[in-house]
Amino acid sequence: MPVTMEMTHRTNPRSRIPGFAGQSVAVVGAGKSGVAAARLLVALGAEVSLVDRKPETEWAMEIAGVRGVHPFGAERFAQGLEAVDLVVVSPGVSPVLDAFDAVRRQGVPIIGEVELASWFLSVPIIGVTGTNGKSTVVSLIGTLLQECGTTPFVGGNLGTPLTEAALAMHRRAGMDTEEPAPFQEVVAELSSFQLETIDRFHPHVAVLLNITPDHLDRHPSFVDYAKAKASVFRNQTAGDFAVLNADEAEVLSVRDSLRGQLVEFSVLKEVPHGAWVAGDVIMTRWKGQQDEVMPVCDIPLPGTHNVSNVLAALAVGLVRGCSRESMRRAVRSFRGLPHVCEFVRERRGVTFINDSKGTNVDATLKAIDSLRQPFVIILGGQEKGRTEFGRLKGALESGVKHCIVLGESAEAIAWAITGVGPISRVSSLAEGVALATDLAVPGDVVLFSPACASFDMFRDYCDRGQQFRDLVNALAD
Repeated sequence: MPVTMEMTHRTNPRSRIPGFAGQSVAVVGAGKSGVAAARLLVALGAEVSLVDRKPETEWAMEIAGVRGVHPFGAERFAQGLEAVDLVVVSPGVSPVLDAFDAVRRQGVPIIGEVELASWFLSVPIIGVTGTNGKSTVVSLIGTLLQECGTTPFVGGNLGTPLTEAALAMHRRAGMDTEEPAPFQEVVAELSSFQLETIDRFHPHVAVLLNITPDHLDRHPSFVDYAKAKASVFRNQTAGDFAVLNADEAEVLSVRDSLRGQLVEFSVLKEVPHGAWVAGDVIMTRWKGQQDEVMPVCDIPLPGTHNVSNVLAALAVGLVRGCSRESMRRAVRSFRGLPHVCEFVRERRGVTFINDSKGTNVDATLKAIDSLRQPFVIILGGQEKGRTEFGRLKGALESGVKHCIVLGESAEAIAWAITGVGPISRVSSLAEGVALATDLAVPGDVVLFSPACASFDMFRDYCDRGQQFRDLVNALAD
């Protein structure tokens, strides 16, 4: 019979955490998150069907040897959803697929992998969401907390699924040991896909960085996308903390609905509680104490957007009781993430920058804003719904020497930015790198920031970024 839970909206349950022994659970999506969720459920005593549209031959090896997990791929997809008590969807799977209609009619709850994990995490959760900057801020918070003497788990949409953290805690709970817990808090990057399937998920600290149009191929509208982002605050109480970007009107629109204590960060103005820039210095104020943390020029990452990212991490550090000295050390030691405005190489006076994680227009705008030199840019990939590529035009006019476009969106981008300068269409990334290399002169930058998803030509943005690196590093000196 289905897990007994009161249904509060179309996909998610609300009730006490059920026991899983003897329950039948379908996990939909056989990627990293789905496999991690399946392993957790097996450890909890459930019988698990791992279901995916792809043939089992492409992914069944991921669960080889895990007793209690049964693969259902391709034409057996619907069979894997039969006679189950709970459905757990991976972030890449929409919870409103027609395939779930029969499950809903039977009263079977449908939740997400993050929601499942949160039921078994007994340490404070710091949840970070926003359209851009999430990975950088989450990683910086992790570095900051380590510098402050604690051991965080850093994951979620960034790398390691939260169900792996939950599994580690579950296993330790079953051991008679005096060993310290594997981590004292969880820092989770949260995408809109993960947040649209939460119900009980309750971060002690929730951070909203920014909201700009993205993933409109998945969400019905920008309003729905923004609501998914704002749901990170849904279950907070007066003892929790809501960290907002005071420079973003769309972010501030959620302020009146918050239940947690408000903490803000701003590049443009002083805030009552949190972190801000005053002239060329970063300031903080917390519990009535105001401090000068560090000069802005000490931040090793380029661009105003990274100043904002640092401020967000510092605001979290204040809430978690970190000292000014430890936060300063953490920021100065942080060198950023792969595929995020990443320096690849300088060749014959030309700097090559890999920003493959720039999968939307706003990310690419931030990458362009960080440049102070003339640049050749490589754009294009798979469009995510109704993308406003024309918003790139103003930023490109200020310093671009040549635009190179590729992928499914090449024509749409070329049309939207007509007039900014020369535009060339190429059929491959290799061709794009070769052309950019020929066009750039000493003092220029070659920026690879696609403003699009990668799935038309690559496995993911990491694969795309690595191929760019390889092509650049293969260039003769």
